[in-house]
Amino acid sequence: MRVNRSKARVRGSKKEPVTWEKVRQLALELPGAEEGTSYRTPAFKVGGKILIRLHQDGESLVIPVDFADREMLLAEQPEVFYITDHYLNYPLVLVRLSRVRADQLPDLLVQAWRRAAPRRLVAEFHGLDREG
Repeated sequence: MRVNRSKARVRGSKKEPVTWEKVRQLALELPGAEEGTSYRTPAFKVGGKILIRLHQDGESLVIPVDFADREMLLAEQPEVFYITDHYLNYPLVLVRLSRVRADQLPDLLVQAWRRAAPRRLVAEFHGLDREG
């Protein structure tokens, strides 16, 4: 995951809290994303792999990320990104919906999607991140 550091920095401006509905709208724009559940919580998968899910606390997202990227996110924005002991050995990060900026979501979702999606879909994708 290549996190755009300029997008990842926290700014002092007021913002609307991010909701699951906003996450859902963005996830539905990703090719092959399927809405469902994971661990009895709302989730999206692609190619049978987890793309994103709502944590059981109802206030955080669970997103797959590389361990190196996770460490960077945790160090740069501990008020937004965190892990619990349960996730220490898994390439996942928790994201506080109340703290993440809406403009951070597309990059986070696209990078998680790229990790999970079949290569064919990744090769054809020209979506939210405007790369490609």
